[in-house]
Amino acid sequence: MNAPPSTPPPAGLRDGQESPSPPIRVLLVDDDPLVRAGLSFMLGGLPDIRIVGEAADGSEVAALVDRHAPDVVLMDIRMPSLDGLAATEQLRGREGAPEVIVLTTFHADEQVLRALRAGAAGFVLKDTPSAEIVEAVRRVAAGAPVLSPGVTRQLIARVTDRAQDERGGRARERLTLLNEREREVAVAVGRGQSNADIAASLYLSVATVKAHVSRILTKLGLNNRVQIALLVHDAGEIPDDDV
Repeated sequence: MNAPPSTPPPAGLRDGQESPSPPIRVLLVDDDPLVRAGLSFMLGGLPDIRIVGEAADGSEVAALVDRHAPDVVLMDIRMPSLDGLAATEQLRGREGAPEVIVLTTFHADEQVLRALRAGAAGFVLKDTPSAEIVEAVRRVAAGAPVLSPGVTRQLIARVTDRAQDERGGRARERLTLLNEREREVAVAVGRGQSNADIAASLYLSVATVKAHVSRILTKLGLNNRVQIALLVHDAGEIPDDDV
């Protein structure tokens, strides 16, 4: 689908005025045209969000991302040709990939968890109130996670996975790449603490916490805080009763 016409540039600004932030560019991917129409209606009328394209299958995503450079992709999981899981894995493996929010009808779904492990920033249910979907898009575009630690824990606990023991061993081995302070920060991220909360609990500055998080992502080859949380949970660093 062709992108909508570009918004004309604002009139000349007075000296000292800052140019408004560009709108968040969103790509919609769902095989149901009614779902796409609903999302487009919900998001398209907002001044800070622009729908730049739509796709009915995951096989269309790569070309549309190249053409429209979206900031966020709303990605359905179940599609006929290339599903959202495979499309997310392909997309997040690219340099400068957009953030992905998974669209699903189930809270605890093995494919959702796999999409998060592949680098999706979070997921929303298709029957989520519109205001929450809008907030999720804005949060992800700003670099903030969508998932609470409780939801992450529920996903891991409810989805049976024969490779869980093997994954736990690999996760513990990967965490050995971190120094003691980085490991403390990683565990705090797994508990869902904000940078400010981590700074207060570990007696660090917020800037130092941000630097630690960046180093953790680099050392472990991860994309975002959700993946840090998943790795920490896999490694058994968060007790089941630690809410």
